[in-house]
Amino acid sequence: MSDLQRLARLFGTPLYVYLAQTARRRYRDLRDCFTRPALVCYALKANSNRALASVFAREGAGADIVSGGELVRARRAGFAPGRIIFSGVGKTEEELAAGLRARVKAFNVESSEEMDALARSAARMRRVAPVSIRLNPDINARTHPHITTGRAENKFGIETAHAFALYRRASRDARLRVVGIQCHIGSQITSLAPYKTAAAAVAKMALRLREGGVPLAFADLGGGLGISYRNETALKPRAFVRTIEAAFAALPELELVVEPGRYLVADAGLLLTRVLYRKRTSKRRFIIVDAAMTDLPRPALYGAWHPVEVVSPRPGKKTLADIVGPVCESGDFLARRRLMPPVEAGDLLAVLKAGAYGFAMSSQYNSRPRAAEVIVEGRRARLARRRETYGDVMRGEV
Repeated sequence: MSDLQRLARLFGTPLYVYLAQTARRRYRDLRDCFTRPALVCYALKANSNRALASVFAREGAGADIVSGGELVRARRAGFAPGRIIFSGVGKTEEELAAGLRARVKAFNVESSEEMDALARSAARMRRVAPVSIRLNPDINARTHPHITTGRAENKFGIETAHAFALYRRASRDARLRVVGIQCHIGSQITSLAPYKTAAAAVAKMALRLREGGVPLAFADLGGGLGISYRNETALKPRAFVRTIEAAFAALPELELVVEPGRYLVADAGLLLTRVLYRKRTSKRRFIIVDAAMTDLPRPALYGAWHPVEVVSPRPGKKTLADIVGPVCESGDFLARRRLMPPVEAGDLLAVLKAGAYGFAMSSQYNSRPRAAEVIVEGRRARLARRRETYGDVMRGEV
């Protein structure tokens, strides 16, 4: 904890701190579970900081991207283009062209109109576009409604009933090259059952395609592996991999691809914040800190629960408190109804398990500059992103 005090003094607060060793260990734990050819792609949307992403690039990981900006970040972080998979329901023609120029491993196509746009872009550039269709198997992953992606009412993917015909169409188009099949059913999944069902649906479609003369090179089961924020039972990587491998036993020629994000980086990151003031009302005790929903939006967006610890706790009785930020919204909180020891202005708090969907979702609401980011390798800490200034907040305005 004294190291956190030092980092806060050196770089200020709010401050994101990432532990490279933790991220690297999580990647290796998952990668080493596979007993057949496989590619672990880091989902950049979880945390696209270049210094952190490069940890996975140096390990030989692939990258799962969902925008042109993430393509640029992935390349600058060192990911080989042939290990980048381009997902997303609304790729613009500029983004499709950028992916073609980069020669990504595959485009996960999510609608027939997107496939048409990709074919047009490929024809203009005199390229052949590698295509993987994202299957929507209408599976309830039993997660938060904002992060479930495999139901028929979700915007993602192509329903199983329509996927085969679209594959046949792609296989007959000289501008396209069918290479894979993909399915991603949601995030923060803590049960193997949805994965077992999804993997079976994907394998069934892959077998049907092989028998129909449309062979594939890979099957991609997406990400979504849940972690334990509070009392959840985190998925064991070995059990997850065994579930997938069992589903594809009849398809040994396929490379298996997975796209974890949260699983790799959530535990590797924390947010440091200082106490500004204390306040009591007739109903509540508040600890007002310098971090806000602009820095870590998950509690406000999803009612998400993050562990919060005082870096150097004071002795005394713990009492319930809400930990809130300076933003002019009642929804601006980092934690509610937490048993906290006595704190004073200037004390340092650590919000744990904040490496995923923290800074990546942060904003400049209330004209607040975004936090700095630091990455720690062994005993060495270095700035991974400088703190924004008010000039940064207003840059681009006319």
